[in-house]
Amino acid sequence: MNQSNAPTVTLLIAAYNEKEILLEKLKNSYSLSYPADLLTIFFVTDGSTDGSNEMLCDYPLVKVMHRPSRAGKLAAVNRAMKKVTSEIVVLTDANCMLNEMALRNIVKHYEDPKVGAVAGEKRVFSKGHTSGKGEGLYWKYESLLKRMDSKLNTTVGAAGELFSFRRSLYTEVATDTIIEDFVLSMEIAASGYKVVYEPEAIAQEGSSANFSEEWKRKVRICAGGFQAIKKFSYLLKPSNFGLLSFQFVSHRLLRWAIVPFLLPIIFSLSAFLAFSGDALFRVFFLAQTLAYGLAGLGLFYLKRDKIPSLISIPFQFAMMNGAAYAGLFRYLKGNQSAVWEKAKRCN
Repeated sequence: MNQSNAPTVTLLIAAYNEKEILLEKLKNSYSLSYPADLLTIFFVTDGSTDGSNEMLCDYPLVKVMHRPSRAGKLAAVNRAMKKVTSEIVVLTDANCMLNEMALRNIVKHYEDPKVGAVAGEKRVFSKGHTSGKGEGLYWKYESLLKRMDSKLNTTVGAAGELFSFRRSLYTEVATDTIIEDFVLSMEIAASGYKVVYEPEAIAQEGSSANFSEEWKRKVRICAGGFQAIKKFSYLLKPSNFGLLSFQFVSHRLLRWAIVPFLLPIIFSLSAFLAFSGDALFRVFFLAQTLAYGLAGLGLFYLKRDKIPSLISIPFQFAMMNGAAYAGLFRYLKGNQSAVWEKAKRCN
């Protein structure tokens, strides 16, 4: 792709009380390799009380929208999209820094008219504490799944830290949506367009500050997962949606709504079969017992926020699946707000 046929791009950033990081975000945005006359940098600071909008207004090349009330990221994006005129929109967060070639690596995929959206790669760095290492490991695994999904057919879900789409395909998502990035990407995929995963478009952010923050994030995502499963239940028709239906079931339905609730049953059956006399079943049972035992030991390290590596992986596995139970409870009670509570992260 050369500059003569490069599309116009809007870098859209919803920022709530992010003043302390905005100068770094501005510097990062200005450093992106893309023709300046084709790029608009657009901040929405709805509800911010830290002077973010006043500071941003001092930068003439930056477009800013602000209103005193806060209705959440999705409401802010919906409002801003009415003012966006570019061909391509790139959503990113204020606390995420993009690699220099991120926009070019994203935009090249839009030469294919069948591509409706492009998801970037999220990378998490930590200051050495165990919760950060665990979160980083989780996102490496998630990135691998997205890469495989994209090669097979289409990426199922995208991380809101770096997600782009054709402006013409955007439709307002209901403001009570909990995980808007997943819903928006799935709506584009369900409409027949491909969502491509681009590993060389990178958004890097600090890990959750501690296990408590990581737990809240996981529970929220799981609650949003159950909401999304209900919304996209129509995808459970392979005759209509083919591979997309298979991907939705295998990557999301099983992961959020089935596997976590099968684990106690599998463990109970393993215990029963372990006493049947077959050595192989005893090995399976002992392996599960060891894994859950190590995960339980992780609870004793929470206050210190430093779990030994041997315990970290089974602890993260147990926490991720345990969050599905808490997420389901929140979803059924209807008390999971669509407005993100600003997460504490390492800088």
